[in-house]
Amino acid sequence: MSDVLELVDVSVVREGRALVDQVSWSVKEGERWVILGPNGAGKTTLLNLASSYLFPTKGAATILGSTLGKPGSDVFELRPRIGVAGIALADKLPKRQTVLQTVLTAAYGMTATWQEEYEEIDEQRARAFLDRLGMTDYLDRKFGTLSEGERKRTLIARALMTDPELLLLDEPAAGLDLGGREDLVRRLGRLARDPLAPSMVMVTHHVEEIAPGFTHVLMIRQGKVITAGPIDLELTSRNLSLCFGLPLIVERNDSDRWTAQGLPLR
Repeated sequence: MSDVLELVDVSVVREGRALVDQVSWSVKEGERWVILGPNGAGKTTLLNLASSYLFPTKGAATILGSTLGKPGSDVFELRPRIGVAGIALADKLPKRQTVLQTVLTAAYGMTATWQEEYEEIDEQRARAFLDRLGMTDYLDRKFGTLSEGERKRTLIARALMTDPELLLLDEPAAGLDLGGREDLVRRLGRLARDPLAPSMVMVTHHVEEIAPGFTHVLMIRQGKVITAGPIDLELTSRNLSLCFGLPLIVERNDSDRWTAQGLPLR
């Protein structure tokens, strides 16, 4: 399997502070990664590097065979090959557009409709992705009227619209109630288990949001990687405790879902 993403001794420094510090990490074709860590650990910085919207201060970042900052590397050719779903994008999308329009505009790399004309195949693809995310009954709803869960599912459908080779999910379950979270986790699990789906990287704070089908985990704290590797081996109570800075017990149930809780105070 070839590398979809490779970071070699990457640091990102802002105002003398390392947001990530000497990170080496690779994502291979077909892998589904979870990035875990507390607030301010560097999770979003890693995702911004993976999306090519942030360049390393030191080290090398290679995405889909293109090394950022290297002569001949064109991020404008690279970015359509990467699907991104996160709250930062949601704020840029017109709230007056329908759900179907919100997904369709991704076909042209746009956030708003203008004078473009879409082919029938574009609309069929948009409808199919929305159906996969449980949004068929919301095609004509305005994006701005959606609930948080409906909005998150629309964004993931939009990220899939360009048939990306790498899918990046920035805290997709953040702000959802229990029902919304479980519905999203089920759908992400189905996507993660699909052998035709792109390689995936998801940022989260909570192990409960890890869907079955995710294969690898990277844990980061204060810009440094605690561990990275197969989720069966690396998502342990010891590693999670080191990552979040307090004693934690992590368990996996028969449904292939994870839970974590702190030890009681004495």
